[in-house]
Amino acid sequence: MKIYQQTIALPQKRRGFHLITAEVEQALPQLGEITTGLCQVFIQHTSASLTINENADPTVRKDFEMFFNKTVKENDSDYAHDYEGPDDMPAHLKASLLGSSVLIPIRNGQLALGTWQGIYLCEHRNQGGSRTLVITAWGT
Repeated sequence: MKIYQQTIALPQKRRGFHLITAEVEQALPQLGEITTGLCQVFIQHTSASLTINENADPTVRKDFEMFFNKTVKENDSDYAHDYEGPDDMPAHLKASLLGSSVLIPIRNGQLALGTWQGIYLCEHRNQGGSRTLVITAWGT
């Protein structure tokens, strides 16, 4: 069994949904040494998240942002946690809905994503800053 791990810092991205598949693959070139295994990507933040979805049409990412903004509204007077602004608590809720990690099979040294799948960084803050990912791959 081979186990590899790398921590990377993604530069600050604007609020929205961003494809980061290439950054993940570049951060862990040892993926090529694994024939069969798994790769977990974990984000060390509570106001951004990760998901896997459509990688070809950018309107999907725009629609994701629209949906989550309509579903989890800002400036809700019922939120007690608003120390960092009106996008603070909504960002935590959105991150909880989507999750902090994705798990992807590795097949023949590559992430076994579907033809139209990519890994998204879901930035829920207006000024989220740099985001840290821990990428772990293991297998034979």
